[in-house]
Amino acid sequence: MLNPLLANFATPFDTAPFHLIKPEHYVPAIQQSIGEAKADIAKIKEEALPTFENTIEALDRSGKRLGIINSIFFNLNSAETNEEIQKLAREISPLLTQHSNDILLDQELFQRVAQVFSHKETLRLDPEQTTLLEKTYKSFVRNGANLSSEKADDMRNIDQELAQLSLKFGENVLAETNKFVHFVSDETELEGLPDGIKEAAAQIAEEKDELGKWAFTLDYPSYVPAMTYAKNRELRKTLFQAYNTKCAKGDELDNQQTIKDILNLKYKRANLLGYSSHSDFVLEERMAKTPTEVLSFLESLLEKAKPKAEAEVKEVAAFAKELDGIETIERWDFAYYSELLKKAKYELDDEILRPYFQLEKVIEGVFLTTQKLYGLQFIPNKDIPVYHPEVTAYEVRDRNGKHVSIFYADFFPRAGKRNGAWMTSYRGQSLENGEDHRPHISIVCNFTKPTKTKPSLLTFNEVTTLFHEFGHALHGMLAKGTYESLTGTSVYWDFVELPSQIFENWCYEKECLDLFAQHYQTGEKIPSELIDKIKKAANFQQGYMTVRQISFGLLDMAFHSRNPETIESIAAFEREIMKRTDLLPKVPGMLMSTSFSHIFQGGYSSGYYSYKWAEVLDADAFELFQEKGVFDPETAEAFQKNILSAGGSEHPSILYARFRGRAPKQEALLKRAGLLQP
Repeated sequence: MLNPLLANFATPFDTAPFHLIKPEHYVPAIQQSIGEAKADIAKIKEEALPTFENTIEALDRSGKRLGIINSIFFNLNSAETNEEIQKLAREISPLLTQHSNDILLDQELFQRVAQVFSHKETLRLDPEQTTLLEKTYKSFVRNGANLSSEKADDMRNIDQELAQLSLKFGENVLAETNKFVHFVSDETELEGLPDGIKEAAAQIAEEKDELGKWAFTLDYPSYVPAMTYAKNRELRKTLFQAYNTKCAKGDELDNQQTIKDILNLKYKRANLLGYSSHSDFVLEERMAKTPTEVLSFLESLLEKAKPKAEAEVKEVAAFAKELDGIETIERWDFAYYSELLKKAKYELDDEILRPYFQLEKVIEGVFLTTQKLYGLQFIPNKDIPVYHPEVTAYEVRDRNGKHVSIFYADFFPRAGKRNGAWMTSYRGQSLENGEDHRPHISIVCNFTKPTKTKPSLLTFNEVTTLFHEFGHALHGMLAKGTYESLTGTSVYWDFVELPSQIFENWCYEKECLDLFAQHYQTGEKIPSELIDKIKKAANFQQGYMTVRQISFGLLDMAFHSRNPETIESIAAFEREIMKRTDLLPKVPGMLMSTSFSHIFQGGYSSGYYSYKWAEVLDADAFELFQEKGVFDPETAEAFQKNILSAGGSEHPSILYARFRGRAPKQEALLKRAGLLQP
C-alpha cells in the first residue's frame, strides 16, 4: 500500500493529506525522506568547486520532503496527540537529531561552506543571500563543526538526550493536565460563576458520565473563569493548587529531575562550543546580544513597574478586606477580587463583554481587519483535508484574487491538545526556479467552547489572544522571500513577537471593534461607552502584569546563565530567584518551573524576555499607526513590506529602522502601560 506521506499530495494546493495518514506511515516515511535528504547532501559534495549556488542555496533546499513530514508529525503531536503518537515521537526524534548532526558535523560539507564564506566579500551577494550565507556558516560552527571527533560525538549524545527530555517534559505536562478533574455536586458552591461557565462545567461533567454535577479541569477555558468568578474560596484554592503544582508531586509525572537534566545538558553543550553558559550561546543570535543586556533590560523595567505593582496589590487587598473581611489575600484570591475591583472602578467585566464577542464574529473581524490593512481574503475550502473535525481550512487570496496561503484554524480544547495558543506552519514559503511556493499556516488555541444553549463567547483576553496568534500567522502567510529558512517567522527570537503583539492593539480601537463586536442575540454593535471603558481599563494592573512577565524572564535567565550543577532543589531555586518579584504570599508546594513549557519544551530558553522586548517594538511601531490612522494604507504597506514579508532576510534592527525611520524607543511602551506620565 502506498504511503501517502511519500506520494505527491493529490490535494488542493498540495496540502497535507490528513485524511489518509495513519500512525504506521510516519516512521517509514521519515526513514525514506532522510535517505533522500542524504542523497541531496551527497550531490552537493560531488560538485567540483563550491559556490554559493551549488552549496549554500542547494543546502537550504535539501530535504524538502523530510521538512514537510517532520512539520506534519510534530504539529499533530502538539494539537492532536495520543499515546501512540507520543511513542512514535520518542522513536522519531532521535532519527531526526542524528540526521541533523550528520549534516552539521560533516567536515567535508562544512569545508565547502567555509570556503564559500571565506570569499563572501567578492561574491556580490544581495542582502538576503548574504544573510543566508552567514546563517548557514554560523549554524555549522554553533553546532560543533569545529569540534574534534571525540567532542563531536559528545555533542551528538547531548542532542539526542535533550530531544528525548524535551518530549518527556511536554508529555508529563499534558498528562498531568488531562489527569485532573474536580467535580462539584452542590450548585450553591458555584456562586458568582456566570451561567455560561456553569453550563460548560455541567457539559464537561456529562462528557465524563457524571450527570447532575459540574466539572472543572486545568484547561484554560475551565480554570481561568473559575479563578476569576467563583465566590467559593475553597474551590479557587483547590484549582489553584492543582494548576500550580503540575508535575511537582514526586510521582511518575514529576519534572524536577527532568529540568535538572535538561539544564545540565544545555550547559555542557554550551561549554563544548566555548560558551560560558547556555544563555551566552543563545543570545549571540538575538537582538539582545548578551545576558548582561537582557538582565539590564528586565531590571530597568522592573524598577519602573514594581512600585506600581505593589500599589495595585495593596489596592486589591484593601478592597477584599472591605468587601469580604479577607485579612490576607492569597494567590487564589487575586484574580477574583481583581475582577470585582475592575468592575467597581470601570463598570466593566468579561461577562459584560462576552455577548459581543461570539467566536465566529471575532474570526470575521480578524479577517476584515486583515483585509483593510493588507487586502487579504479568507475563503473556507472544505476540499482541503483537516486533522480534526473542529479544524477549518481556508484559502487566502490577495486583493487581486491571487493565491497567498493556506490557513488552518483550530480553536477548542481537547484531550490530545496541549494547553495555550500558538501559530505554526506545515509548509514554509520559498522561491525556486521562478515558482513561488506559498505557505501553509495554522493557529491552535484553547477557547471557550459552545454549550447546548450558547455559542462560543470569548472573553476579551481570548479576543486579544486570537489577534495575537493571527499576527504570527500574518508573518507566515505574507512571507515573500527566496529561501525558506529566512522567510516567515524565521527571524531572531526577540523579534518574532513583534507581528503578533502589534496586532493585539487593534482590539482596543473603535474602528476595528465596530467591524465585528455585536451582541450575539440582538445584533447590536458594541456601545461606544463600552469601548471607552475597555480603553480606560487597558492599564488596569499593568504594573502587576509587567512584574509577573519580568519574573518569568528572570527565572529563565537564572536557569540558563549559570552552572546548573549548583542547583540542588528546583523548588528552592525558583523561590530564591522569584522572591524579588513576589507580590503575594508564597504557597507551600507551589512550583511553576515544572510546567514552564516555554523554556523546557518550546524554544524560549534564554528567550522569555523577548515578550517584553517585543512589546517595546510593538508599542513604538503602533504609535506610528495611531499618528497616521490605524488603517492607514501607506503605514500598513510599509509594515507588510519591511516586517511581515521580509522575514529574516536582514538583521531585524535594519528592517525595523526601515519601517519606522529610526531605532525603537522604550517610551511608547512605558506610556501605554501607565508607567510613564504622558
